[in-house]
Amino acid sequence: MLSSETKALGLRILRNRLAFIGVALVSLVVAAALVLPLVLPWDPNGMDIGSALAAPGDGHWLGTDQFGRDLLTRLAYGAGISLQVGLLVTLCSLVLGVALGGTAGYVGGAIDSFLMRAMDALLAFPGLLLALALVAALGDSLWAIVLALTIVGIPRFARVVRATVLQRKEEDYVLAARALGKWPVRILVQDILPNCSGPILIQTTLVFPGAVLGEAALSFLGLGLPPPAPSWGRMLQEATTVMEIAPSMAIYSGLAIFVTVLGFNFLGDGLRDVFDPRTAR
Repeated sequence: MLSSETKALGLRILRNRLAFIGVALVSLVVAAALVLPLVLPWDPNGMDIGSALAAPGDGHWLGTDQFGRDLLTRLAYGAGISLQVGLLVTLCSLVLGVALGGTAGYVGGAIDSFLMRAMDALLAFPGLLLALALVAALGDSLWAIVLALTIVGIPRFARVVRATVLQRKEEDYVLAARALGKWPVRILVQDILPNCSGPILIQTTLVFPGAVLGEAALSFLGLGLPPPAPSWGRMLQEATTVMEIAPSMAIYSGLAIFVTVLGFNFLGDGLRDVFDPRTAR
């Protein structure tokens, strides 16, 4: 059973227009990734040169690409790849970033300075350029992409968590826990971090679409998952070769990326409004 506080928070999220639109768009993408591969009869990598660049119809709802592969099927499987990369990158960035940021904010001193300078060094590099360098060195595999994008995402969580912990660690409940002799690690994990859930959740909705965009950009540049993986970025890159005769190929893959990123950005903006005490009043 959900608590009354959880139900109230859910109602506030659904009543927020941006958050509601974001939830609807994200749910649409997730549903497409889960349901369409089960109901569509086509193999996402199955080629049929005789049906190349076919118009919508004859079972191909969105037509086919230059190799005769069903576009809707590849978009559905591409949604699964994008969501998988986004989820893995966000979880890894969340765990490592919260650990580093929480430690830096609570301990302070030389440890804080060292960790934050390391985060500043990572932020000094453009995210895509850093990811390109890492994937080029590690190889074009799923885990190489996840590792590269995780390294890009860690500083975003670390800085947000550090700033929030610096505010929370002087609260009365934290001082009381210290007076009772509670271990610092337990104070950080059990008392402080649960009260940082709002900023962490908002940052999650921003890192996830960044990971989706990052994977699409790497695939577009030829450093994503190797072909014939139906990545949205690779589909967009392949569409550039037939743009003049079949512009819809680029439109479909670009629209899929646009809807996914827009949904998570709307969700993040809505959550920021929900967790902001000024707008809550």
